[in-house]
Amino acid sequence: MRKCDALLAATGEHRGNRNPDHIFEYTITMQRSFLIFAVAFVALMAGVLLYSAKAPVQKAADEAEQSTSVGQQAPAVVQYPEFTLKNIDGEDVAFSEYAGRHRLLNFWATWCAPCRREIPLLKEFQAEQNDDGLLILGIAVDFPEDVARYAEAAEFNYPILIGQEDAMAVAESSGISFIAMPFTMVVSRDGEYLGAYLGELHRNHLDDIRSILDKLDTGEINTESAKGAIALL
Repeated sequence: MRKCDALLAATGEHRGNRNPDHIFEYTITMQRSFLIFAVAFVALMAGVLLYSAKAPVQKAADEAEQSTSVGQQAPAVVQYPEFTLKNIDGEDVAFSEYAGRHRLLNFWATWCAPCRREIPLLKEFQAEQNDDGLLILGIAVDFPEDVARYAEAAEFNYPILIGQEDAMAVAESSGISFIAMPFTMVVSRDGEYLGAYLGELHRNHLDDIRSILDKLDTGEINTESAKGAIALL
C-alpha cells in the first residue's frame, strides 16, 4: 500500500491531488498502447488465416508436381470410341452396331433448352440421309424415365441411347471436357473420332459436316484434313 501511495504521490495523483493534465496524458498513452496491441493482434491473425488458406493449395500443387515427377500421365485419348449404353427400351446397345456409317453423336438432355431446340433440325437432317448416309445418334445424359417420356412427344427418327456417368465417360475418353450441352462428336465410317462441335447445331454446321465427310469418302481429303476442317466449324 505504501509503494502505491508513493507512486501516486510522484505523479501528483495522491488522494485528491491528482493532476488533470497527468490523467489526460495517461489516458492517451493507454489508448495508444491498446491501439498498437489491437493492430498487432489483427495482423497476427491475418497472417495465420492467410497461411491456413494457402497451405491446402500449396499442398495440392506440391502433390501434383510430385505425381508428375514420378511419371504419372493423363489417360490416353481414345481415337476409336467403343461403348455400350441402354436404349429407350432398356436394352444394351453397342456403338459398334452402327459401324460402317458416318455418325454424329449428339449429347443432349431433356432439361437443356438448346438441346431441345436443335432436335427438330436433327430430325429433318436425318430424314435427308439414305440408308448408307450419315447417322445421328442421340446420347441423352439424363434419367431413363424422363427421356422415355420426352421421346413419346418428340418422335425421334434416329436412335437414342441413355446414360449419365457412362455417357459423360464416352465424351471424356475422346478428350472432351464435359462442361455443357449440347455438343456433337463426329465419328467416321471406320470408327475414328474426327472431332466435335461444342454448342447448339445450326443448319450450316450440319451441311459443312456432311460436305467434309463426303470429301473424305471420295478421297478429296484425308483423315487429318477432315479433322482440321471439323475443328474450324
